[in-house]
Amino acid sequence: QVQVVESGGGLVQAGGSLRLNCTISGLTFDDYSVGWFRQAPGKEREGLYCSAWSGATAFYQASTKGRFTISRDNAKNTLYLQMNLLEPEDTAMYYCAAGGPRYAGACSSSGHAMKYWGAGTLVTVSS
Repeated sequence: QVQVVESGGGLVQAGGSLRLNCTISGLTFDDYSVGWFRQAPGKEREGLYCSAWSGATAFYQASTKGRFTISRDNAKNTLYLQMNLLEPEDTAMYYCAAGGPRYAGACSSSGHAMKYWGAGTLVTVSS
């Protein structure tokens, strides 16, 4: 059974940093594309970054470029999202998802091809 577990969310002041972790069990992590998404209150879910199984990385939100960084550790079955210079607009539920195995179209801003999703971790940025 596949489990996707996010952690690392919390309350932080504007300008602060958080690192989100996503650990996935029950699948061959190396063969899956994994990504971060978020959904703010009253808004649709949006894709942030995707780390493809092939090694490529895609990002979808210009507002996070230069502030957010994605990385993965295949040995630990873990995906990370380092978030710096956080803004109140970054307040949202952050989700991790995995798609595959070895599916070229898994990464997308909509996440429609992602097969497994976590329950999310809440990030609140105060002004």
